[in-house]
Amino acid sequence: MSISQLIVDKLLGYKCKRNFKSIGLYMTSLYGENETLPIDSRSLSTAVRAHNGVFVGKKQERILSFKGIPYALPPVGKLRWHAPQEAPASDTVHEAYYFGKSSIQSKSPKLRASFYPQGEDCLTLNIWTADDPKLESLRRPVMVYIHGGNYCWGGTSDPLFDGHNFVKAHPDMVLVTINYRLAIMGFLDLTNFRGGEDYKESCNLGILDQVEALRWIHRNINNFGGDATNVTVFGESAGGGSVSLLPLIDDARGLFHRIIVESGSPSFTCTKEEAKYLTDRIKLLTGIDSVEGLMKLSEKQLMQLNNKVSVHNRFPMRDGVIIPLDPYDSYRTGAAKDIDMLIGTNKDEARYWIYNFGSLTVFKIALNVWYENILNALSPVERRSLDSFTHNYPKGKFWGRVEIINELMFRAPAIAMVENHAAAGGRAYMYYWTQKAGMHHVGACHCVELAYVFNNLQETIYTGGLVNGTLAKEVQNMWVNFAKTGNPSTDHHIWPEYNPYERRTLSLGKRICDFTDPLPRQRKLIGPLVPHFISTLFDRLDLNVPYIRKRVIGSIAAAVITAAIAKCIRNNNT
Repeated sequence: MSISQLIVDKLLGYKCKRNFKSIGLYMTSLYGENETLPIDSRSLSTAVRAHNGVFVGKKQERILSFKGIPYALPPVGKLRWHAPQEAPASDTVHEAYYFGKSSIQSKSPKLRASFYPQGEDCLTLNIWTADDPKLESLRRPVMVYIHGGNYCWGGTSDPLFDGHNFVKAHPDMVLVTINYRLAIMGFLDLTNFRGGEDYKESCNLGILDQVEALRWIHRNINNFGGDATNVTVFGESAGGGSVSLLPLIDDARGLFHRIIVESGSPSFTCTKEEAKYLTDRIKLLTGIDSVEGLMKLSEKQLMQLNNKVSVHNRFPMRDGVIIPLDPYDSYRTGAAKDIDMLIGTNKDEARYWIYNFGSLTVFKIALNVWYENILNALSPVERRSLDSFTHNYPKGKFWGRVEIINELMFRAPAIAMVENHAAAGGRAYMYYWTQKAGMHHVGACHCVELAYVFNNLQETIYTGGLVNGTLAKEVQNMWVNFAKTGNPSTDHHIWPEYNPYERRTLSLGKRICDFTDPLPRQRKLIGPLVPHFISTLFDRLDLNVPYIRKRVIGSIAAAVITAAIAKCIRNNNT
């Protein structure tokens, strides 16, 4: 059993289950089927024509929203586990009132899973655009958001990603969010099954879905007020990882011009050997060893299967065809030098899992086990260097270990990516998010910036109730300016370009300020390890590590002493 499975199943299960019903009922209440409409509906003021139909949106506060627009054929039936197919031309009129279904995924409120209805037919996107006569003649820059969730969870129906408030504050922008296949539907390498020869792309379907969505946007967004020649793709966590890969994919060239990578990198990928672990688990659980057998599974059975293997789900695979075998080297050789880049990480990324695990105690167990597994993969010299850092960390050894995980998972890979890009001649900017969440212990954790970027400050699951409105306005202006021009500077703050020599980085928090090479000791310590840990460790962790052994021995000793004392008391009483 993996450490993730151990912790989630044994220690969190009871906490998660109690929230399932209420969250599920609320999200289900938001769902509706977009119906076809009479042909005369094309004359409605909220109707917009795309190549695959006419879509009738909703209008609120002069903002038009179009939800659940299909950007490809439903990947069902014979199209299951195949690359997305272009949506055919059509004159049919459709409602665009409701979000489309989320991809099949496991449900857990601690993992920000989508409790919106799920299904295989999930390839839809959503558009927000201002209904302003003054802007009708203008083609507006387009921002396309790709949600995160470990490539296993999430969806555009999450209220955090609703684009209304963002476009209301920035009516000269068009915002798009997209769904894509996740988990076993989006990242399962079927070539390890009999008959899998025709499914070589199955390991990266979620990424190919994103490319197809961008292709639809390129073809149709002008009709929604957008400028197809000025598209910025942005994402966070697994969405940031996706965004870091898209510039390296041949079929995506020309479909976007800038990227914003929030807490993501090419490290969120796997090898073919690592991908095989998932397929082996499926074979063991189901007894199915052929694609033909998998194709016979119903949608409900696929959901049940995904639940069983969720802790073993994989990242996109470095197959050497869709995704390069070494994405960092591709950036170094200039494969994406024509793409402007804004990239950054949060100060306390790993502390998000305090919330995720439900308590600081469980988080300490998980992180110590994870850290000591990392040590096992290093040379003696590297181990001593990391232990020296953690033992001398000002806040104590444990928080030093947390900082190592922050660096290894997020900051060091981001620095490697931006330095390779800048060295190849690409324009790049880097940030370091320091604004804390209000929740106890989590600091400036993973995801905390999203409520600020989307102008959905009421989504306090990430802010903990503490909101810096001034920071929110400035960050949005920075993201918007970058999308418009490739330069995120504002009237209030000049953002210097990143280069591998000065490493100028903008700190975003209570104070916005420019640093030269922040945290150099950590960068020098962890940077060389990035090539060895291009895939982060999530499962198959060894529990036989010093931290666990000490606690087991301590627990046994405590039990023995307690028993001895109890025996003495009984003897004295007699």
